[in-house]
Amino acid sequence: MKEDFLHYLWKYKKFDTSNLQTTNNQSISIQHSGQYLQLAGPDFFNAQIHIDNQKWAGNVEIHLKSSDWYLHHHESDAAYENVILHVVWEHNMVIYRKDNTEIPTLALKEYVATETIIQYQKLLFPKTWIYCESQIATVDAFLLRNWQERLYFERLERKSNPIALLLQQTQNDWETVLFCLLAKNFGLNTNGDVFFKVAQSIPFSILGKESNEVENIEALLLGKAGLLNLEKEDVYFKNLKSTFQYLSVKYQLPACEFESVQFFKHRPDNFPTIRLSQLANLYASQSNLFSKVIQADSIKKLYALFQITASPYWQTHYQFDATSPKKSKSISKAFIDLIIINTILPIQFAYAKSQNQDSIEKAVQLLESIAPEQNAIIQKFHDFGINTNNAFESQSLLQLKNEYCNKSRCLECAIGMELLNCNK
Repeated sequence: MKEDFLHYLWKYKKFDTSNLQTTNNQSISIQHSGQYLQLAGPDFFNAQIHIDNQKWAGNVEIHLKSSDWYLHHHESDAAYENVILHVVWEHNMVIYRKDNTEIPTLALKEYVATETIIQYQKLLFPKTWIYCESQIATVDAFLLRNWQERLYFERLERKSNPIALLLQQTQNDWETVLFCLLAKNFGLNTNGDVFFKVAQSIPFSILGKESNEVENIEALLLGKAGLLNLEKEDVYFKNLKSTFQYLSVKYQLPACEFESVQFFKHRPDNFPTIRLSQLANLYASQSNLFSKVIQADSIKKLYALFQITASPYWQTHYQFDATSPKKSKSISKAFIDLIIINTILPIQFAYAKSQNQDSIEKAVQLLESIAPEQNAIIQKFHDFGINTNNAFESQSLLQLKNEYCNKSRCLECAIGMELLNCNK
Protein backbone atom coordinates (compact mmCIF):
# COMPACT_ATOMS: atom_id res chain seq x y z
CA MET A 1 0.00 0.00 0.00
CA LYS A 2 1.31 3.42 -0.96
CA GLU A 3 0.17 6.86 0.15
CA ASP A 4 -0.53 8.02 -3.40
CA PHE A 5 -3.17 5.27 -3.64
CA LEU A 6 -4.92 6.81 -0.65
CA HIS A 7 -4.73 10.20 -2.39
CA TYR A 8 -6.41 8.61 -5.40
CA LEU A 9 -9.13 7.02 -3.24
CA TRP A 10 -9.89 10.30 -1.47
CA LYS A 11 -9.74 12.54 -4.56
CA TYR A 12 -12.14 10.40 -6.59
CA LYS A 13 -14.14 9.02 -3.62
CA LYS A 14 -13.35 5.44 -4.55
CA PHE A 15 -14.85 4.04 -1.35
CA ASP A 16 -18.25 3.58 0.25
CA THR A 17 -19.36 7.07 1.34
CA SER A 18 -22.88 6.10 2.44
CA ASN A 19 -22.16 5.58 6.14
CA LEU A 20 -18.76 7.10 6.94
CA GLN A 21 -17.70 7.51 10.53
CA THR A 22 -14.64 8.81 12.33
CA THR A 23 -12.72 6.49 14.60
CA ASN A 24 -14.80 8.08 17.41
CA ASN A 25 -18.04 7.07 15.69
CA GLN A 26 -18.94 10.54 14.47
CA SER A 27 -20.78 10.63 11.14
CA ILE A 28 -18.93 12.06 8.13
CA SER A 29 -20.39 13.55 4.95
CA ILE A 30 -18.00 14.76 2.24
CA GLN A 31 -19.30 17.80 0.39
CA HIS A 32 -15.99 18.60 -1.35
CA SER A 33 -12.77 16.57 -1.17
CA GLY A 34 -10.58 19.67 -1.55
CA GLN A 35 -7.89 20.67 -4.02
CA TYR A 36 -5.08 18.18 -4.54
CA LEU A 37 -2.06 20.50 -4.44
CA GLN A 38 0.92 18.10 -4.35
CA LEU A 39 2.93 20.85 -2.67
CA ALA A 40 4.40 21.33 0.78
CA GLY A 41 1.74 21.25 3.48
CA PRO A 42 -1.50 19.25 3.77
CA ASP A 43 -2.45 17.01 0.85
CA PHE A 44 -5.89 18.52 0.12
CA PHE A 45 -6.72 22.20 0.52
CA ASN A 46 -10.07 23.80 1.30
CA ALA A 47 -12.17 20.66 1.73
CA GLN A 48 -15.75 20.90 2.98
CA ILE A 49 -16.93 18.18 5.32
CA HIS A 50 -19.85 17.63 7.71
CA ILE A 51 -18.90 15.87 10.95
CA ASP A 52 -21.90 15.07 13.14
CA ASN A 53 -23.90 17.66 11.16
CA GLN A 54 -21.31 20.36 11.88
CA LYS A 55 -19.88 21.82 8.67
CA TRP A 56 -16.09 22.20 8.54
CA ALA A 57 -13.97 23.91 5.91
CA GLY A 58 -10.22 23.34 5.92
CA ASN A 59 -7.49 20.95 4.92
CA VAL A 60 -7.21 17.16 4.81
CA GLU A 61 -4.00 15.26 5.49
CA ILE A 62 -3.53 11.65 4.40
CA HIS A 63 -1.21 9.00 5.83
CA LEU A 64 -0.89 5.22 5.82
CA LYS A 65 -1.02 5.18 9.63
CA SER A 66 -2.24 7.73 12.15
CA SER A 67 1.17 7.69 13.84
CA ASP A 68 2.76 9.05 10.66
CA TRP A 69 1.48 12.45 11.79
CA TYR A 70 4.13 12.49 14.51
CA LEU A 71 6.67 10.64 12.38
CA HIS A 72 6.53 13.56 9.92
CA HIS A 73 6.53 16.15 12.77
CA HIS A 74 3.27 17.77 11.69
CA GLU A 75 2.47 18.56 15.33
CA SER A 76 5.11 21.33 15.25
CA ASP A 77 4.28 22.68 11.78
CA ALA A 78 1.84 25.61 11.64
CA ALA A 79 0.83 24.61 8.10
CA TYR A 80 -1.13 21.70 9.58
CA GLU A 81 -3.12 23.70 12.14
CA ASN A 82 -6.12 23.92 9.81
CA VAL A 83 -6.44 20.17 9.19
CA ILE A 84 -10.08 19.24 9.76
CA LEU A 85 -9.78 15.54 8.98
CA HIS A 86 -6.94 13.04 9.14
CA VAL A 87 -7.51 10.31 6.53
CA VAL A 88 -5.52 7.12 7.11
CA TRP A 89 -5.51 3.54 5.97
CA GLU A 90 -4.91 2.17 9.43
CA HIS A 91 -5.75 3.94 12.70
CA ASN A 92 -3.17 3.11 15.38
CA MET A 93 -3.23 6.14 17.70
CA VAL A 94 -5.11 9.34 18.50
CA ILE A 95 -3.67 12.58 17.05
CA TYR A 96 -3.89 15.98 18.74
CA ARG A 97 -3.49 19.60 17.65
CA LYS A 98 -1.26 22.04 19.53
CA ASP A 99 -4.23 23.08 21.69
CA ASN A 100 -4.72 19.41 22.66
CA THR A 101 -7.97 19.02 20.71
CA GLU A 102 -8.29 15.70 18.92
CA ILE A 103 -8.14 15.71 15.09
CA PRO A 104 -11.02 13.63 13.66
CA THR A 105 -9.71 10.57 11.86
CA LEU A 106 -11.21 8.50 9.05
CA ALA A 107 -9.80 4.98 8.60
CA LEU A 108 -10.36 4.19 4.91
CA LYS A 109 -9.50 0.53 5.24
CA GLU A 110 -13.02 -0.19 6.47
CA TYR A 111 -14.74 1.43 3.47
CA VAL A 112 -12.72 0.40 0.40
CA ALA A 113 -14.09 -2.52 -1.63
CA THR A 114 -11.91 -5.61 -1.89
CA GLU A 115 -12.14 -5.44 -5.70
CA THR A 116 -10.59 -1.95 -5.70
CA ILE A 117 -7.65 -3.22 -3.66
CA ILE A 118 -7.24 -6.23 -5.96
CA GLN A 119 -7.16 -3.97 -9.02
CA TYR A 120 -4.55 -1.79 -7.33
CA GLN A 121 -2.42 -4.81 -6.50
CA LYS A 122 -2.69 -6.02 -10.09
CA LEU A 123 -1.55 -2.64 -11.34
CA LEU A 124 1.51 -2.70 -9.08
CA PHE A 125 2.27 -6.38 -9.59
CA PRO A 126 6.03 -7.08 -9.94
CA LYS A 127 7.05 -5.94 -13.40
CA THR A 128 9.67 -6.71 -15.99
CA TRP A 129 9.38 -3.22 -17.53
CA ILE A 130 6.23 -1.26 -16.57
CA TYR A 131 3.59 -2.01 -13.93
CA CYS A 132 0.65 -2.38 -16.32
CA GLU A 133 2.51 -4.42 -18.92
CA SER A 134 0.11 -7.37 -18.64
CA GLN A 135 -3.01 -5.16 -18.88
CA ILE A 136 -2.15 -2.15 -21.03
CA ALA A 137 -3.29 -3.81 -24.27
CA THR A 138 -6.83 -4.11 -22.83
CA VAL A 139 -7.28 -0.33 -22.46
CA ASP A 140 -10.04 1.21 -24.58
CA ALA A 141 -8.67 2.69 -27.83
CA PHE A 142 -10.63 5.94 -27.45
CA LEU A 143 -9.25 6.52 -23.94
CA LEU A 144 -5.73 5.72 -25.12
CA ARG A 145 -6.01 8.18 -28.01
CA ASN A 146 -7.19 11.00 -25.72
CA TRP A 147 -4.42 10.25 -23.26
CA GLN A 148 -1.83 10.23 -26.04
CA GLU A 149 -2.93 13.73 -27.07
CA ARG A 150 -2.47 14.92 -23.51
CA LEU A 151 0.91 13.22 -23.26
CA TYR A 152 2.15 14.82 -26.45
CA PHE A 153 0.90 18.23 -25.33
CA GLU A 154 2.95 17.78 -22.15
CA ARG A 155 5.97 16.81 -24.22
CA LEU A 156 5.63 19.92 -26.41
CA GLU A 157 5.28 22.10 -23.33
CA ARG A 158 8.49 20.64 -21.90
CA LYS A 159 10.37 21.14 -25.17
CA SER A 160 9.15 24.72 -25.46
CA ASN A 161 10.51 25.77 -22.06
CA PRO A 162 14.13 26.18 -23.30
CA ILE A 163 12.77 28.19 -26.23
CA ALA A 164 11.22 30.72 -23.85
CA LEU A 165 14.55 31.08 -22.06
CA LEU A 166 16.42 31.55 -25.35
CA LEU A 167 13.96 34.23 -26.41
CA GLN A 168 14.72 36.16 -23.24
CA GLN A 169 18.44 35.89 -23.89
CA THR A 170 18.11 37.02 -27.53
CA GLN A 171 15.54 39.80 -27.06
CA ASN A 172 12.87 37.75 -28.84
CA ASP A 173 14.99 37.06 -31.92
CA TRP A 174 13.17 34.03 -33.32
CA GLU A 175 15.65 33.55 -36.19
CA THR A 176 18.52 33.25 -33.72
CA VAL A 177 16.56 30.85 -31.54
CA LEU A 178 15.77 28.64 -34.53
CA PHE A 179 19.43 28.67 -35.61
CA CYS A 180 20.61 27.60 -32.15
CA LEU A 181 18.00 24.84 -31.87
CA LEU A 182 18.75 23.53 -35.35
CA ALA A 183 22.46 23.49 -34.58
CA LYS A 184 21.79 21.43 -31.46
CA ASN A 185 19.61 19.07 -33.47
CA PHE A 186 22.29 18.68 -36.16
CA GLY A 187 24.76 17.69 -33.44
CA LEU A 188 22.50 14.89 -32.18
CA ASN A 189 23.02 13.65 -28.61
CA THR A 190 26.81 13.52 -28.71
CA ASN A 191 27.66 16.89 -30.26
CA GLY A 192 24.40 18.73 -29.68
CA ASP A 193 25.61 20.82 -26.76
CA VAL A 194 28.81 21.86 -28.55
CA PHE A 195 26.92 22.77 -31.74
CA PHE A 196 24.48 24.79 -29.66
CA LYS A 197 27.34 26.77 -28.09
CA VAL A 198 28.90 27.28 -31.52
CA ALA A 199 25.62 28.74 -32.81
CA GLN A 200 25.31 31.00 -29.76
CA SER A 201 28.83 32.31 -30.33
CA ILE A 202 28.05 33.57 -33.87
CA PRO A 203 25.72 36.60 -34.06
CA PHE A 204 22.96 35.60 -36.44
CA SER A 205 23.28 38.88 -38.36
CA ILE A 206 26.69 37.68 -39.59
CA LEU A 207 25.11 34.62 -41.22
CA GLY A 208 22.80 36.92 -43.15
CA LYS A 209 25.72 39.04 -44.37
CA GLU A 210 27.75 36.01 -45.43
CA SER A 211 24.93 33.85 -46.79
CA ASN A 212 25.96 34.46 -50.40
CA GLU A 213 29.16 32.45 -49.76
CA VAL A 214 28.47 29.04 -48.26
CA GLU A 215 32.19 28.49 -47.57
CA ASN A 216 32.19 31.54 -45.32
CA ILE A 217 29.39 30.13 -43.18
CA GLU A 218 31.07 26.73 -43.17
CA ALA A 219 34.35 28.34 -42.08
CA LEU A 220 32.58 30.10 -39.19
CA LEU A 221 30.89 26.92 -37.99
CA LEU A 222 33.89 24.61 -38.36
CA GLY A 223 36.24 27.23 -36.94
CA LYS A 224 34.12 27.90 -33.86
CA ALA A 225 33.79 24.14 -33.34
CA GLY A 226 37.59 23.87 -33.15
CA LEU A 227 37.87 21.82 -36.33
CA LEU A 228 40.27 24.30 -37.98
CA ASN A 229 42.78 24.57 -35.14
CA LEU A 230 45.38 22.13 -36.47
CA GLU A 231 47.78 22.46 -39.38
CA LYS A 232 46.94 20.35 -42.44
CA GLU A 233 48.15 20.13 -46.05
CA ASP A 234 44.61 19.93 -47.37
CA VAL A 235 43.91 22.95 -49.64
CA TYR A 236 40.22 23.17 -48.69
CA PHE A 237 41.19 23.11 -45.01
CA LYS A 238 43.68 25.93 -45.55
CA ASN A 239 41.09 28.02 -47.37
CA LEU A 240 38.51 27.55 -44.63
CA LYS A 241 41.05 28.35 -41.92
CA SER A 242 42.16 31.51 -43.70
CA THR A 243 38.54 32.56 -44.20
CA PHE A 244 37.71 31.92 -40.55
CA GLN A 245 40.66 34.00 -39.39
CA TYR A 246 39.63 36.84 -41.71
CA LEU A 247 35.97 36.76 -40.59
CA SER A 248 36.98 36.60 -36.93
CA VAL A 249 38.93 39.84 -37.35
CA LYS A 250 36.28 41.44 -39.58
CA TYR A 251 33.48 40.86 -37.09
CA GLN A 252 35.69 40.98 -33.97
CA LEU A 253 34.56 37.52 -32.89
CA PRO A 254 35.96 36.55 -29.50
CA ALA A 255 37.98 33.36 -29.22
CA CYS A 256 35.96 30.53 -27.67
CA GLU A 257 37.03 27.23 -26.23
CA PHE A 258 34.36 24.56 -26.25
CA GLU A 259 34.68 20.88 -25.50
CA SER A 260 35.91 18.89 -28.49
CA VAL A 261 33.38 17.57 -30.99
CA GLN A 262 33.19 13.81 -31.15
CA PHE A 263 33.69 11.53 -34.15
CA PHE A 264 33.93 8.33 -32.12
CA LYS A 265 30.96 5.92 -32.34
CA HIS A 266 29.29 8.05 -35.01
CA ARG A 267 28.37 6.73 -38.41
CA PRO A 268 30.38 8.70 -41.01
CA ASP A 269 27.26 10.51 -42.28
CA ASN A 270 26.81 11.91 -38.75
CA PHE A 271 30.41 13.16 -38.41
CA PRO A 272 30.45 16.76 -37.14
CA THR A 273 32.22 17.90 -40.33
CA ILE A 274 29.32 16.65 -42.47
CA ARG A 275 26.56 17.96 -40.21
CA LEU A 276 28.12 21.42 -39.89
CA SER A 277 28.58 21.64 -43.66
CA GLN A 278 24.92 20.71 -44.15
CA LEU A 279 23.88 23.36 -41.63
CA ALA A 280 25.99 25.94 -43.47
CA ASN A 281 24.38 25.00 -46.79
CA LEU A 282 20.92 25.26 -45.22
CA TYR A 283 21.50 28.87 -44.19
CA ALA A 284 23.24 29.74 -47.45
CA SER A 285 20.24 28.50 -49.45
CA GLN A 286 17.32 29.57 -47.24
CA SER A 287 16.77 33.18 -46.24
CA ASN A 288 14.10 34.02 -43.64
CA LEU A 289 14.05 30.39 -42.59
CA PHE A 290 12.02 31.05 -39.44
CA SER A 291 9.13 32.56 -41.42
CA LYS A 292 9.15 29.61 -43.80
CA VAL A 293 9.15 27.15 -40.90
CA ILE A 294 6.23 28.87 -39.18
CA GLN A 295 4.19 29.10 -42.37
CA ALA A 296 4.82 25.48 -43.41
CA ASP A 297 1.51 23.68 -42.89
CA SER A 298 2.33 20.35 -44.50
CA ILE A 299 4.99 17.73 -44.17
CA LYS A 300 5.78 18.12 -47.88
CA LYS A 301 6.72 21.80 -47.43
CA LEU A 302 8.95 20.99 -44.48
CA TYR A 303 10.73 18.23 -46.38
CA ALA A 304 11.35 20.67 -49.21
CA LEU A 305 13.01 23.19 -46.87
CA PHE A 306 15.58 20.67 -45.71
CA GLN A 307 16.56 19.06 -49.02
CA ILE A 308 20.18 20.04 -48.39
CA THR A 309 23.55 18.47 -49.19
CA ALA A 310 27.01 19.10 -47.77
CA SER A 311 29.47 21.18 -49.80
CA PRO A 312 31.11 19.55 -52.86
CA TYR A 313 34.38 18.91 -50.98
CA TRP A 314 32.55 16.63 -48.56
CA GLN A 315 31.21 14.47 -51.38
CA THR A 316 34.62 12.77 -51.31
CA HIS A 317 35.60 13.39 -47.69
CA TYR A 318 34.37 12.75 -44.17
CA GLN A 319 37.41 14.35 -42.55
CA PHE A 320 40.14 16.66 -43.83
CA ASP A 321 43.15 15.01 -45.51
CA ALA A 322 41.30 11.70 -45.99
CA THR A 323 39.51 11.01 -49.25
CA SER A 324 36.62 8.55 -49.47
CA PRO A 325 34.45 7.13 -52.26
CA LYS A 326 32.21 9.83 -53.72
CA LYS A 327 28.79 10.06 -52.09
CA SER A 328 26.18 12.79 -52.02
CA LYS A 329 25.94 13.81 -48.37
CA SER A 330 22.28 14.83 -48.46
CA ILE A 331 20.16 15.12 -45.35
CA SER A 332 18.15 11.91 -45.17
CA LYS A 333 14.37 11.79 -44.73
CA ALA A 334 14.88 10.12 -41.34
CA PHE A 335 17.11 12.99 -40.22
CA ILE A 336 14.58 15.57 -41.44
CA ASP A 337 11.96 13.73 -39.39
CA LEU A 338 14.15 14.19 -36.30
CA ILE A 339 14.50 17.90 -37.09
CA ILE A 340 10.73 18.27 -37.43
CA ILE A 341 10.01 16.36 -34.22
CA ASN A 342 12.70 17.93 -32.02
CA THR A 343 12.99 21.47 -33.40
CA ILE A 344 10.32 22.53 -35.89
CA LEU A 345 7.22 21.42 -34.00
CA PRO A 346 8.42 22.78 -30.63
CA ILE A 347 9.25 26.17 -32.15
CA GLN A 348 5.94 26.28 -34.05
CA PHE A 349 4.19 25.48 -30.78
CA ALA A 350 6.14 28.11 -28.83
CA TYR A 351 5.47 30.77 -31.46
CA ALA A 352 1.75 29.98 -31.63
CA LYS A 353 1.62 30.14 -27.84
CA SER A 354 3.28 33.57 -27.89
CA GLN A 355 0.56 34.70 -30.32
CA ASN A 356 -2.22 33.17 -28.19
CA GLN A 357 -2.94 30.62 -30.90
CA ASP A 358 -3.68 26.92 -30.54
CA SER A 359 -1.30 24.76 -32.59
CA ILE A 360 -1.65 21.34 -30.98
CA GLU A 361 -3.99 20.03 -33.70
CA LYS A 362 -1.57 21.14 -36.42
CA ALA A 363 1.32 19.47 -34.58
CA VAL A 364 -0.59 16.19 -34.26
CA GLN A 365 -1.50 16.24 -37.96
CA LEU A 366 2.13 16.78 -38.97
CA LEU A 367 3.34 14.02 -36.66
CA GLU A 368 0.77 11.62 -38.05
CA SER A 369 2.47 12.12 -41.44
CA ILE A 370 5.82 10.93 -40.06
CA ALA A 371 6.88 7.33 -39.50
CA PRO A 372 7.20 6.28 -35.85
CA GLU A 373 10.60 6.25 -34.19
CA GLN A 374 12.23 2.87 -33.84
CA ASN A 375 13.94 2.43 -30.49
CA ALA A 376 14.01 0.13 -27.48
CA ILE A 377 11.10 1.85 -25.72
CA ILE A 378 8.78 1.70 -28.72
CA GLN A 379 9.73 -1.94 -29.32
CA LYS A 380 8.90 -2.82 -25.70
CA PHE A 381 5.44 -1.25 -25.98
CA HIS A 382 4.98 -3.25 -29.17
CA ASP A 383 5.91 -6.43 -27.27
CA PHE A 384 3.10 -5.68 -24.80
CA GLY A 385 0.51 -5.09 -27.52
CA ILE A 386 0.72 -1.32 -28.11
CA ASN A 387 1.61 -0.66 -31.74
CA THR A 388 2.63 2.65 -33.29
CA ASN A 389 1.60 3.81 -36.74
CA ASN A 390 3.18 7.26 -36.74
CA ALA A 391 5.43 9.66 -34.83
CA PHE A 392 2.53 11.13 -32.86
CA GLU A 393 1.91 7.75 -31.26
CA SER A 394 5.60 7.00 -30.67
CA GLN A 395 6.26 10.47 -29.18
CA SER A 396 3.36 10.09 -26.76
CA LEU A 397 4.62 6.66 -25.69
CA LEU A 398 8.08 8.10 -25.00
CA GLN A 399 6.46 10.72 -22.78
CA LEU A 400 4.39 8.04 -21.05
CA LYS A 401 7.41 5.86 -20.31
CA ASN A 402 9.79 8.61 -19.22
CA GLU A 403 7.42 10.81 -17.22
CA TYR A 404 4.89 8.34 -15.83
CA CYS A 405 6.03 4.71 -15.95
CA ASN A 406 9.63 5.42 -14.88
CA LYS A 407 8.39 7.62 -12.03
CA SER A 408 5.64 5.20 -10.90
CA ARG A 409 2.96 7.85 -11.51
CA CYS A 410 0.34 5.19 -12.26
CA LEU A 411 -2.37 6.99 -10.30
CA GLU A 412 -1.85 10.16 -12.33
CA CYS A 413 -1.99 8.21 -15.59
CA ALA A 414 -5.26 7.76 -17.50
CA ILE A 415 -4.27 4.16 -18.26
CA GLY A 416 -3.54 3.36 -14.63
CA MET A 417 -6.79 4.95 -13.45
CA GLU A 418 -8.78 3.08 -16.10
CA LEU A 419 -7.26 -0.23 -15.05
CA LEU A 420 -8.13 0.51 -11.43
CA ASN A 421 -11.72 1.21 -12.39
CA CYS A 422 -12.34 -1.85 -14.53
CA ASN A 423 -13.37 -5.24 -13.22
CA LYS A 424 -11.08 -7.55 -15.09
